[in-house]
Amino acid sequence: MKVIKSIDEEKVREISNIKNEPNWMTEFRVNAYKKFIELSNPTFGPKLSIDFDMINYYKKMTDEITNDWDLVDHDIKDTFDKIGLIDSERKYLDGVGAQFESEVVYHNMIKELIDKNVIFCDTDTALKKYPDLFKEYFNHLVKYDENKYTALNGAVWSGGTFIYIPPNTHIERPLQSYFRINSKNMGQFERTLIIVDEGSSLHYMEGCTAPTYTSDSLHAAVVEIYVKKNASCRYTTIQNWSSDVYNLVTKRAIVEENGLMEWIDGNVGSKVNMKYPCCILKGKGSKGNCISIAVATNNQIQDTGAKMIHLAPNTVSNIISKSIAAKGGNASYRGTVNISKNALNSESTIKCDTIIVDDISKSDTIPVNKVSNPTSFIEHEATVSKISKDKLFYLMSRGINEEKAKELIIMGFIDKFREELPMEYAVELNNLLKNYF
Repeated sequence: MKVIKSIDEEKVREISNIKNEPNWMTEFRVNAYKKFIELSNPTFGPKLSIDFDMINYYKKMTDEITNDWDLVDHDIKDTFDKIGLIDSERKYLDGVGAQFESEVVYHNMIKELIDKNVIFCDTDTALKKYPDLFKEYFNHLVKYDENKYTALNGAVWSGGTFIYIPPNTHIERPLQSYFRINSKNMGQFERTLIIVDEGSSLHYMEGCTAPTYTSDSLHAAVVEIYVKKNASCRYTTIQNWSSDVYNLVTKRAIVEENGLMEWIDGNVGSKVNMKYPCCILKGKGSKGNCISIAVATNNQIQDTGAKMIHLAPNTVSNIISKSIAAKGGNASYRGTVNISKNALNSESTIKCDTIIVDDISKSDTIPVNKVSNPTSFIEHEATVSKISKDKLFYLMSRGINEEKAKELIIMGFIDKFREELPMEYAVELNNLLKNYF
C-alpha cells in the first residue's frame, strides 16, 4: 500500500512517477500545483476550512485492476458488498467500474461494448492506451486554473472514468462507476472524461459513499463531457458522502448542434457540498436539462444548482431544483443562466422548490439570469414552504402517524426527480431519505 500525505511539488512528481506517466502529464501536474498554491478559496458560498496538510492525496490499495470480482482484495470487496455493489452489478448492470480511495480496483468490459468499439475504462488506463484521443479532450473544457479545486485536481488527479462512444452507437444499458472514500483524512480526486460522438447516446451513472470519521475528508473531482452533433448523454449521480466530507466538484458539458445533455443530480450527504453541473449550448438547437435534489440535515450545507450557457440560436435549457432542509441543515440553490446575444430564439425555464421541515433550518435561492437578445426569454419560479399542516392533518386523519405522514409528503415533493431514475436507484434513494427524517 502506498500513501502520500500532504502535498508539495516533489510529491506531485512522485504521483506521476508512480503512475509512469508521460512527461507532458508530469509538467501539467506541476503547473496545476503551482496554481493551486496561488489561488484562494471561492469568494462565494459556504466557508471552507480545509487543512490541506492533513489530507492523504494518494492511496494505492492494489497493484492492478481486475475484471473478476472474486480477485478483488477481500477487505475492499467486503466494503463494496456492504453498500450493495455486488448485488447491483449482478442483478442489472453489465458495465461497472469501482474506485477505492485513489485507484480503480475493478472494471468490467462487456461484450456489447467491445462489439461496438466503445472505450470504457479508468482514466489512467486511457492516458496510456489512447494517448492521442485523451490529449485531444483532456483539460480543454475544464481548465486546471479555473479555481483552487480544479487546480488541486489537476495536480493530484487519480482514477475516474473515460468513455468514448463512436458515431451512431447506442448502448442499451447504463454504464456505471462507484467511488468510495474509506479512510480518515482521505482525498479523492478522480477525473472523468466522456465523449459521445455524432448520432450516439449514453447513460452513465455513478454512486459515491464514505464512512464517517471525526476529521474531514475532501472529494474534488472534475468531469468533462463532449456531446457531439445529434448525440445525447445522461449523467446520473446519487451522492451519499458522509458528514465529514467536503464535496467540491466541477462538472461541465459542451453540446453541439441538436445535441442533448441531461444532468440527474442527487445530493443527500457531505459536510459541505458545492456542485453546479453546467451545459454550454454551443450548437444550434442544442438542449440542456438539469434535475436535482439536495437534502441538508444536521448542520450540513448543500450549495447546489446548475449553469446553462446559451451560445447558439434555438437552444433550450431546463432546470428543476428540489431542496429539503431539516434538523439545522442549509439547502440552497445557486445557479446561472446566460443567453448570449447570438443565441436568438432561445429559452430557459428554472423551477426551484424548497421544503423547510423545521424552524432551525435554512434555504436561499441565489440565481443569476441574463438575456442578451430580444428574441429569447427566461422563466424563473421559486417557492419556499414548510410542510403543510393541512396535508399533515389530512394524512393523520386517515390513521397515518405524523412521522410517516411527513415522509409521504417529502417523497411526493421529490417525485419529479425519482421518476428519472431506474427502479433500483429510486428504491435506494427512498431508503436513504427515510434515514434522514
